[in-house]
This record gives sequence, C-alpha cells and structure tokens, in this order.
Amino acid sequence: MANQYSKATGFHTTGISRSKDIEEVARKLGADMVANNGGMLKQSDGGGADIILVTNNSYKVATEALRGLEPNGRMILMGISAEPLVVTSRIIENRCRIIGSMQNGQEYLYEALDYVAKGKVKVIAETYSLDDIAQAYQRVASGNVRFREVIRN
Repeated sequence: MANQYSKATGFHTTGISRSKDIEEVARKLGADMVANNGGMLKQSDGGGADIILVTNNSYKVATEALRGLEPNGRMILMGISAEPLVVTSRIIENRCRIIGSMQNGQEYLYEALDYVAKGKVKVIAETYSLDDIAQAYQRVASGNVRFREVIRN
C-alpha cells in the first residue's frame, strides 16, 4: 500500500525488495523502479532517496536501506523490531533523520480514504473461510503474509 499511496500523491516511487517475485508486485502497485536493497538507491553523484518508508519489522533491512538516503534525507520507521538499528557516521555527516511513526493522525484519514474512493489505492487481501482459520493463522505466525489476511464468516 505504501507504493500505491506514494504514487497516488505524485511521488517518483522506488520499491525496495530482496526477491524477484516482490519486484513484479511492486511495479504493479505503482513503483517506477525497483531496487533490490537500499544501497542500490545511492547514485554515484551523491543522489539517493529523499524519503525511505520502512513498513516491515526488520531493522536489519532498514539499516541496509539507510545507505540509500540522499543528504538531508529521512527514513520513517513504521514497524517495530527487536533487532538493533545500526546508525553510521554517514547519517550525521549527511544530516539524515530517522523518524518513528505508527501512523498519522485522524486528520489524514479523510485524505487516505479519498485515494481509496478514487481507485488510486486498492486493498489487496488473502481471504480465508472460517474453516481455514488455522491455515491463515499459521501464515501470519510464520511471516508468510504478503498483504492482508481476512477471515470470512
């Protein structure tokens, strides 16, 4: 959904992934390009990403993605991890910021829902019957859920 919201709001959007199957999905969801890690965002001319939105719960991945920030860039962490977030001196030298955020305030909900109403953002869900709740739970517990798991009553 982050790719979709980024594209809907007019940003040039780069998806970051470690696997080929997610690269294809990221493009379908609005990514202009896909990098296989944050380091690939870094350009030889000192460019990079202005904002990196980390929506997963791996600080190891977030640490790697920090290399892709441009000077004065911002990384927004929306997931919580037990792993340490390793910050190098490059972050200080380039005046980068790391921001923690679970979600925006209610005032942004109208705008977000408006993008959905206009068809610019679509929820993708894997749906299970109530009889298959154990299978759905197992997918969540094992970290194999790509989108949303929904149980039909």
